[in-house]
Amino acid sequence: MIDETEDHDAALARTLLTAGAVRERAHRMLALAEAGALAELSVDLSKLPVATDLVVAVTRAAYPDLVVPPHARWRHIAAGGYDRWGALAGARGFASGREAARAAADLAILSVLLDAGAGPRWRYEEGVTGETYARSEGLAVASVAMFASGLFSAVPADPLRADAVALATMTPEEIAAGFQVSDDNPMVGLDGRAALLARLGIACADRPDVFALEDEPRPGGIVDALAAKAAGGRLPAAEILATVLDALGSIWPSRIVLAGVPLGDTWRHPAMTTDDATSGLVPLHKLSQWLSYSLIEPLEWAGVEVVELDGLTGLAEYRNGGLFLDTGVIRLADPADAERVHAVGSSLVVAWRALTVALLDRLAAEARVRLGRTAAELPLAAVLEGGTWAAGRRAARERRPDGGPPLRIESDGTVF
Repeated sequence: MIDETEDHDAALARTLLTAGAVRERAHRMLALAEAGALAELSVDLSKLPVATDLVVAVTRAAYPDLVVPPHARWRHIAAGGYDRWGALAGARGFASGREAARAAADLAILSVLLDAGAGPRWRYEEGVTGETYARSEGLAVASVAMFASGLFSAVPADPLRADAVALATMTPEEIAAGFQVSDDNPMVGLDGRAALLARLGIACADRPDVFALEDEPRPGGIVDALAAKAAGGRLPAAEILATVLDALGSIWPSRIVLAGVPLGDTWRHPAMTTDDATSGLVPLHKLSQWLSYSLIEPLEWAGVEVVELDGLTGLAEYRNGGLFLDTGVIRLADPADAERVHAVGSSLVVAWRALTVALLDRLAAEARVRLGRTAAELPLAAVLEGGTWAAGRRAARERRPDGGPPLRIESDGTVF
């Protein structure tokens, strides 16, 4: 006998696995903050022009012609101005654009999933260039070196790939070696990263309809599945996220499961009330959206035009969120919270992240006016890149010696 209530709740749960749900609930959280209905935080929208000024300034400095690429992992992979992927792809000599796109997607997915906060002390020394990198750039550069070494490949003659069978057996020790982790070079969330890659391998093997249409199961196989969904060679960006959340929902640590549907980067906040089974739930899907943005370029290399980029949302992470805290747009109800360590699922952090998503929409609209660009010319992905992430990092460096975020978050390596 079919449990109609369970089926109904499962359908409701799946509505939270969309960019639309992230945006809708984020703006609802902003409305609550404007009404003074949040216990942890308040907003001062009179300060939004201060944040916008900084974003406009860093955008003009980085991209004087205002031709801004989408915010994607590829910017970090090219840290220091080195075209690392181009060098690898050129040496490999892929037989087709689709083959190259699968490998590029392998790298992008792995690099994104490894891109959670590493901690302020961690560094990566790149032997090829002699450069030392930290934070997101360091994680990206290290991921390229690990990928190039064949660590993730099950085909010895073809190191530039990631295979489900290889990923499923990843150990923390292998990841630690790749990231040059030691007692003097510690990394936050190392076990979480290794476990995430292992679950990625299992998920790819479990979904051949997404990851093994043209090859053995591998993360980059998603390119083939997404290309098949493109109508006339065009694919809405939100469709990338929907596919990522559907196919990779099982890789996230067990958090909230509603009617058998794992909700990934979704959290509870008492102010987010609805009249159905999703009451109290706030979806954010930061890494999944970061991954979706980072698949745009591999898809385009495969001949798929990604459209409607603003169907995705801003990213609820500590650089974007830090920008709003550091410029006074978001204010702590209790200033002492700046000195405490917060769990990622705390109501304060959930509210902060949701407000960040909504405020990024507001800031993007204002930034376009200042820069004389339309939404088509400067989509949200370009505002993030131009942009809010760099402005958040600059604000952090100006205010704190270590350049860290304004809130201290206890990370497991799978969210921040």
